[in-house]
Amino acid sequence: MNRWLLGARVRTLPAAIAPVVVASSLAGDEFNWSRALLALAVGIWLQIGVNFANDYSDGIKGTDDDRVGPIRLVASGLASAKSVKRAAYISFLFASIAGLWLALLTSFILIPIGLLCIAAAWGYTGGKNPYGYRGLGEVSVFIFFGIVATVGSFYVQTERITLLSFIVAIPMGALSCAILTVNNIRDLDKDKVAGKRTFAVRVGDSKARRIYVCLLILAHIAAVATFIPATLLTLIAAPLTFSVSRVVLSQASGASLIPVLSRTGKLQLLFATLFAIALAIQ
Repeated sequence: MNRWLLGARVRTLPAAIAPVVVASSLAGDEFNWSRALLALAVGIWLQIGVNFANDYSDGIKGTDDDRVGPIRLVASGLASAKSVKRAAYISFLFASIAGLWLALLTSFILIPIGLLCIAAAWGYTGGKNPYGYRGLGEVSVFIFFGIVATVGSFYVQTERITLLSFIVAIPMGALSCAILTVNNIRDLDKDKVAGKRTFAVRVGDSKARRIYVCLLILAHIAAVATFIPATLLTLIAAPLTFSVSRVVLSQASGASLIPVLSRTGKLQLLFATLFAIALAIQ
């Protein structure tokens, strides 16, 4: 596979796609193809930018020197740190162009929000005091890939914000957090040695596994909490939820959790699709 596709980590893209799908469905008759596609472009390029930025920052810090998960470009020597950093900048540039376009079509308040998103993306593992090394990664993911991504995608199409748009953002944030949590459970021992105090490192292995399951349950509960009968469709994803939860609670570790990471991404996409259908037929 092309090394840049490896570095982009396309399997993480459901975290960027799902919020836009759900928000677009919630928009109903106000759904706008062009604005939805621009919102999707912002989300995808931000996600890719985050992945390259993490690759670069963790690579130069030596955090990925003994990595269990997917290949990282800098740590493996497949690409220079300078080129990976440039790839992150280019990705953020593409996200900025799409975001600026949306701001011109809707509101300039999107510009500072977009800049904050980029700063958060870089600051996760970059800089002198990365918040991802202090156990705040899940908080950031919930805010930016849950609330901001979903409510923002709804806003750019309808130019309004509703309580329901916040409620439907909760499952998206919870599932994105679950992806990061299982990733950090897999890397817990390596991160601890490297001095990377992720949330999983801070709370410990057992609690992190239970929190992962709680995040999946929260997604299902929040969907039903919309009080839209059709959202019961999301329970079709319950068998997959149960399956991945069972693996995580079985104390599987290291490389054996790599498939769970992929399946959690698939769960988010399946859940978002079912949720979107339910919102569309309400």
